[in-house]
Amino acid sequence: MASAESDYLEKRRQQIARKQRIVTYISLVGFGSSILFGGFNTVKQAWEKPEQSVVQSAETELQKQVKGYELVLQREPNNQMALEKLSIIRLKSGDNKGAIALMEKLVKLHPDRQDYKTVLEGVKKRNIN
Repeated sequence: MASAESDYLEKRRQQIARKQRIVTYISLVGFGSSILFGGFNTVKQAWEKPEQSVVQSAETELQKQVKGYELVLQREPNNQMALEKLSIIRLKSGDNKGAIALMEKLVKLHPDRQDYKTVLEGVKKRNIN
């Protein structure tokens, strides 16, 4: 009877081990497929609209910076850093007239800064041509 019990227990352990392996394999397949599905969707979305979101976020960031500097200039009209940064942004965006006005103000506020004068002259020359 002891041998029948040990045979039964051994068969039962094997059945349990087999069921555990099956459940493990099913879990691994489900986990792997969910990762592949998520990765596929991410790659697909990135492939469809890669540049649009980057361009929009850069424009949005630039607009936020412009608004921030303009707010600073409303509170402190002679803020040197805000005048500098806003004039640079306007130059890069093609608003030469706005940049020239800001740089003229910088030259008036800081007549000792030769770099302001040089940049202002260069922008005026480019604006004329």
